[in-house]
Amino acid sequence: MIRFENVTKKYDNDSVAVDHLNLNIEDGEFFVFIGPSGCGKTTTLKMINRLIPLSTGTIYIDEKRISDYDIHELRYDIGYVLQQIALFPHMTIAENIAIVPELKKWDKQKIYDRTTELLEMVGLDPALYRDRLPKELSGGEQQRVGVVRALAADPSIILMDEPFSALDPISRQKLQQDISELQKKIKKTIVFVTHDMQEALALGDRICLMQDGKIVQCDTPENILKNPETDFVRNFLESGNLLPKTLFDHSITISELLNRNFFTPTTAGNASEASRHLKTTDPLEELVTALANAKSVTIEDETGMSIATIKTKDLLAFLSSNLKEGVHS
Repeated sequence: MIRFENVTKKYDNDSVAVDHLNLNIEDGEFFVFIGPSGCGKTTTLKMINRLIPLSTGTIYIDEKRISDYDIHELRYDIGYVLQQIALFPHMTIAENIAIVPELKKWDKQKIYDRTTELLEMVGLDPALYRDRLPKELSGGEQQRVGVVRALAADPSIILMDEPFSALDPISRQKLQQDISELQKKIKKTIVFVTHDMQEALALGDRICLMQDGKIVQCDTPENILKNPETDFVRNFLESGNLLPKTLFDHSITISELLNRNFFTPTTAGNASEASRHLKTTDPLEELVTALANAKSVTIEDETGMSIATIKTKDLLAFLSSNLKEGVHS
């Protein structure tokens, strides 16, 4: 677990980048920091691996102060993925991936096997990509290599600082899907910084929205969408055309999820498991409220026949798609 205890970062001009942050990030959690430029999210991320020193307060990793770790020991166990991919241009892909394992003095066969495993994991054929130079890869392929390089020495924590923001929309969406699927397999603690609400919704187990160095709201995607706690949170969501025209516009009904195939087909088992039953004509907001208290909701047509089961993942996929595509804007 990563624990922030009254963490503050001040600069020489007395500007406060992070202001008395108290926060726990659980083992295996995909945790997303989001907020406008200058809110302190990247500074918070960089303090975890001591790229930026704290002014006051303490960060703990597994209940040990980060200041008590040897700096090399700390960073070897924390993978780091940047927006600027920063592959070494004159080193092959395999050599780029092997940097930290070699520093940790792994034997050559172990490094070779690990490189093969990681390239296969992100859909890059080792036989084709191992000996290529970074300039021979597309931007999306380079970023995949950047991700697996961070995973090479099997760290327990991965820090990702807006890693996909420089990519074209198609590559970005594909990498979001890839990292989401990858996390299901590797179950690392991932701390991810973005300014993109669609990306936060698509990836995060929890989302921490920051403003002026402080946490404004930290919660699951569902709860932030259902219950934005301040006007700032609501305005931030509205900036993506999400809240007023999707969640709280009563003209948007459950039928739209069904029409666009965002639902789980009803089977003999899952319809009876749902504690709530709604109609296709009910507003989307009512579905959000129901899913806050149930794993799934059964949808009925005008005759009362069960025709679909909506789960939280279905709703989030629909909302994420709306935000990305600008539907209803």
